[in-house]
Amino acid sequence: MNIATVAVYSDADRNALHVRMADEAVHIGRSPAAESYLVIDKIIDAAKQTGADAVHPGYGFLSENPDFVRALDKASITFIGPSAEAIEAMGLKDAAKALMAEAGVPVTPGYQGDNQDPKHLAEEASKIGYPVLIKAVAGGGGKGMRKVDRAEDFADALTSCQREAKSSFGNDIVLIEKYITSPRHIEVQVFGDTHGNVVHMFERDCSLQRRHQKVIEEAPAPGMTDEVRAAMTDAAVKAAKAVSYVGAGTVEFIVDGSGRLRTDGFWFMEMNTRLQVEHPVTEEITGLDLVELQIRVARGEALPKQDEITMTGHAIEARLYAEDPANDFLPSSGRLNFFEMQQWLDDVSLKSRIDTGVRQGDTVTIHYDPMIAKLIAHAPDRAQVIQKLINDLNRSHVEGPATNLDFLKALLSHKGFQSGEIDTGLIDRESKALTAHVPIPLKAYALAAVSVIIAQEDATKEDHNPWSSQTAFRLNATHETVVKLMRDGEVLPVWVSPTSDNFGWIVRVDGEAHKIHRAHWWEGSPFDPLEHAGHGAGRVTDQRVVIQRKFQTFVIPRYVPSLGANEASSNALTAPMPGKVISVSVAPGDAVTEGQTLLVLEAMKMEMAMKAPRDGVVAEVSAEAGALVNDGDVLVALEDE
Repeated sequence: MNIATVAVYSDADRNALHVRMADEAVHIGRSPAAESYLVIDKIIDAAKQTGADAVHPGYGFLSENPDFVRALDKASITFIGPSAEAIEAMGLKDAAKALMAEAGVPVTPGYQGDNQDPKHLAEEASKIGYPVLIKAVAGGGGKGMRKVDRAEDFADALTSCQREAKSSFGNDIVLIEKYITSPRHIEVQVFGDTHGNVVHMFERDCSLQRRHQKVIEEAPAPGMTDEVRAAMTDAAVKAAKAVSYVGAGTVEFIVDGSGRLRTDGFWFMEMNTRLQVEHPVTEEITGLDLVELQIRVARGEALPKQDEITMTGHAIEARLYAEDPANDFLPSSGRLNFFEMQQWLDDVSLKSRIDTGVRQGDTVTIHYDPMIAKLIAHAPDRAQVIQKLINDLNRSHVEGPATNLDFLKALLSHKGFQSGEIDTGLIDRESKALTAHVPIPLKAYALAAVSVIIAQEDATKEDHNPWSSQTAFRLNATHETVVKLMRDGEVLPVWVSPTSDNFGWIVRVDGEAHKIHRAHWWEGSPFDPLEHAGHGAGRVTDQRVVIQRKFQTFVIPRYVPSLGANEASSNALTAPMPGKVISVSVAPGDAVTEGQTLLVLEAMKMEMAMKAPRDGVVAEVSAEAGALVNDGDVLVALEDE
């Protein structure tokens, strides 16, 4: 569109990809968002300093802040989004529900009153009937939301929800909704312009979630019929018109997923008055660029007419996060030592794209959301696009922080997902199977050992010192070199000896013998193939070997004698990642039981309850509320058993 761009950045984002891509960049403060991206005056100063005449707010931070919109308007700078009044009308969930009911949009039963006394809220929850959902009226992105199954759990859930809402949004007022059994989350992309036109761009299904945050999104929704689509999109357009909406927005519905979709089986949940993270799937099925349309609408241009917006094929997006699915999806952080997302180019009718804000060598910090990238695929039908996305994920690899890459592949391969039998509880129900440890085949250990040998050979070539050689050359004998790897916490010795013609290796591991050919070691690739049929590949560091074989990735630890001395003890509670201590509920001398919450840690936009590893007595508390802690810091110590 020939528009010059200005990036703003914090200390943590000084070398970020968006900073390098923009025409200009302005530093706006320290890493915490409250000192940079959430400071309205700093954003406006950057716009004035560079002569910018408009601001695109992105997905989060100030994107739904009416005060920001008014401040931009006062500075004669265009906000690429809706009016402050529309944001306010939809920003508080209780007021939005009342407005939607008045506009004829179906809403879920619940309580959204002014009385926020905990006892009164508990009574209202009992009237509605468990399970219920506590939601911060100013919440979003899964923050300030708790599902409560039993009355006795309500008080603790309310306190945690309000605390998180206050921290994230500066507002701890909540509403209570009936929790729909087998719920699906289906949303409609709407768009309004300054000429009074409001159109929809069909629906997206965002039911696959963990911690109330989306993981997989797709368009159109599985099982959607023309009749239900017409009713749902009509309700979404009514919702947007009720607030004279201008720009891109999303009307989210909670849907009864216990059977076939029905015209009377969906209810208004909330409206996001901004562009959604998952907007690419809508772009893929409609062929429209939603960001371009946002800018054109902000310029005063008219939208396409409803009958000009058509839908073709099926699209799915998978969100790649720095998190550990096997550890309750705990966010991860660290340097991206290797980062490669490759598209599987197997059919011209199948398309894919990769959206990311990071590159190899960047660091995933504790300050912002842990999403690394989005992989989006498009195909003529749902079955083809699922397989396309699996193929793309199989050709992708991240080394550094823990990621959900393998989890995404397992989720896309799940029979329930593939058949379209989905709801927001699928991941929780199937978490054990979806995060199951995949045994590493012995062939991968063999490849890892050879990778270590070759890395040592390469190192000695650079050394030019014959006495540094570790190739075990002998005049009249074959020598075996042992490479020590780790398997399930135990040392696994792997014996490697060169073949008689020196064109390969014989590898013995746990009673199996494997022959690997040197001829298939190709230079110049991040993963150098070690075997012809298996497409094996290895990358070696001091701590681990990463093997990619037959489109599977295995991370194999190397034996390091110094490791193991600081293994976690059942006598101590340690920080699983860097973060900030929100509250501490115990003191030295207190008796605690296994599973009892001892303190609450906040990291990467999420609260984590740190629980006692066993029954015991607190010997020492090493953290206090407000303190910043590092990964591995001892927070609470228990007396020896």
